[in-house]
Amino acid sequence: MRRILHIALYVVLAIAGSTTVFVTLRDRAAADAELANQVKAAALQAQHIAAETILYTSTRVLPGVNFTDSLRGVGLDPMTAANITVSVQSVFDLRHFHAGNLLSVGRSVTGTLRAVRYQIDPDRMLYVEPQSGKSSGGFQAHIQPIPSRTEIIAIAGTVRDSLFNAVIESGESPELAVRMAEIFGWDLDFYSDPRVGDTFRLLVEKKSYVDGQTAGYGRIFAAEYNNANHPYQAVLFHDATGSPGYYGPDGGALQKAFLRSPLKFAAPITSHFSKSRFHPILKTYRPHLGIDYGAPTGTPVQSIGNGRVLSAGYSGGSGNLVRIQHSNGYETMYMHLSRILVHPGEHVEAGQRIGLVGMTGLATGPHLDFRILQNGTYRNFQMLHLPPAEPVTRKDMTAFTEVRDKWMPMLASAGNLSAHAR
Repeated sequence: MRRILHIALYVVLAIAGSTTVFVTLRDRAAADAELANQVKAAALQAQHIAAETILYTSTRVLPGVNFTDSLRGVGLDPMTAANITVSVQSVFDLRHFHAGNLLSVGRSVTGTLRAVRYQIDPDRMLYVEPQSGKSSGGFQAHIQPIPSRTEIIAIAGTVRDSLFNAVIESGESPELAVRMAEIFGWDLDFYSDPRVGDTFRLLVEKKSYVDGQTAGYGRIFAAEYNNANHPYQAVLFHDATGSPGYYGPDGGALQKAFLRSPLKFAAPITSHFSKSRFHPILKTYRPHLGIDYGAPTGTPVQSIGNGRVLSAGYSGGSGNLVRIQHSNGYETMYMHLSRILVHPGEHVEAGQRIGLVGMTGLATGPHLDFRILQNGTYRNFQMLHLPPAEPVTRKDMTAFTEVRDKWMPMLASAGNLSAHAR
């Protein structure tokens, strides 16, 4: 009986062992199959990455470098660069290939050329890709719109050292500082008037790409600059003829006959209007019938008002000189320029660049000597009371009031927002 039990136990153990071996072999086979599937999937994924992934390197176009040479500058061989140029000419005029724009070359993870991109402007991108079904060297080019969205945002900030930096600290482009200077430039000289602690607020259209980068700015609907606790406010309004302009909340025009400065930003006055000033070169006392602005060579000089260029050229001790005739008997002079950007007889607008600061003629350093005459008599520009432009007309006042009452409450709340918000 005992021997029978032993035999039965051996049989049970043998069956159990066989079952364990079977299960182990089955599980191992399943694991091997799963591993093989994973290896295959990984290989397919690697092939997909190699085929579909494009890694871009980008650079800004350099001044004076054409499209073909720019492509060679980013690593393309001469033949490839030439073939790409040929393909582009049918869809894009390369005379509009501009310095500063973004040029990108895309390659696969193995280094194969997959695409070339050139940003024409904030709204359009030129794409060039190898042409499928063609021998190596064939490319196809097309232009696509750049996806973006436009929204109206509120921006607020405080001046700690300069308006430029204040706008940057608010998270926006310093372009908006220039835009503000143009709006309030009839009342404020942004060289000398800003103070630490001044504040600003804006309601502006902002265009952004899908990745969040800023594409550009559109209209400024309302703005405020608080200078030493004196607020200057502006509202954009189109009159019955559709002409745009900025007006104060009462409908008065911000624009005046002349801008408050022939320069836009941060140039100190180094010499004021005087009947008797010691000349640093001639070593004598003589009248200084203008205002000297100390600024680096190359700083843009703007016409303070609309007018016609009387003369533009070299004029002895005045160096390179531009003279502009304005309405109502006014004439302005811009002296010691390093470069002249207008010609005699040309009509210029207020704010238009007419030259660059320099030190030509009798000058000890780079600066702009600016002078203004009224009916042939030199006047002190700092003391000159500038006549305003026409206010909103009575027939347009109802429409203006609607626009003002739409934007000004939103502008007032901008100071309570963070640096910028919807």
